Amino acid sequence: MAESQDVEPKAAASVILLRPSAAGVQIYLLRRHRKASFMSSSYVFPGGIAEDYETDDRVVAGRELFEESGVLLSGTETHATEREAWRKALNIDKADPAEVMAKAPIDVGALTYYAHWITPSVEKRRYSAKFYIAVMPENQIASPDNKETVDEVWVTPEEALGRAKELALPPPQLRTCYELVEPAKEGIEGILAFARDGAAHAHPILPRACASDEGLTLLLPWDAEYESAGNGASLPMPGTHKLAWGASRFILSPDHGWIHR
Repeated sequence: MAESQDVEPKAAASVILLRPSAAGVQIYLLRRHRKASFMSSSYVFPGGIAEDYETDDRVVAGRELFEESGVLLSGTETHATEREAWRKALNIDKADPAEVMAKAPIDVGALTYYAHWITPSVEKRRYSAKFYIAVMPENQIASPDNKETVDEVWVTPEEALGRAKELALPPPQLRTCYELVEPAKEGIEGILAFARDGAAHAHPILPRACASDEGLTLLLPWDAEYESAGNGASLPMPGTHKLAWGASRFILSPDHGWIHR
């Protein structure tokens, strides 16, 4: 399996947006356009790459959430008409993001660190993406931008796993939903507590690719064959690490999409 050469991961950030519901805590997912250059047609967390002026990953996450879903995490009181105008300025008029976001700065305190994923080095497009949890603000409505994202869904972590093939969930989304099934039973506070506990043991997740009889396989850093069978750059994690639990690999199945086991 050939490794891409000299491809440095770009800084990026995503938001795992939560809301309470009668069915339990739900997560917001957006479907990327089928012509997207990365993860096309997959349902993903809102997110994207950093702008030059952004020195805090939480600011990146908040801006991308706003651009892609229209949800603004700001400590400044805003109105729907203002948010619509600012989103249009960013997505359609191509205004300077720094100028637009200065009108209602991102409340970084509203974003809780959750995870850090790095794209395997066998990929041509690579990202070093921080994932943050945020709670859906009251009196706001999320919607796709109909540019990069074309559809949306609110699902519980358990429901997302049951619909993994239909939603074409990529590995980071699949793993996150897998991890959040139990914490979600304690509500949003349960998820936030789980995130804070994990943040105290933060470690980048850099999967390594390998070929197996079952098809393309991605090994997580604590998998027993991570160093011996995986290809490309590595950041191994001991099996005793706080984050090293449960399923340790992803298998790409032609019938079921990514399977986590």
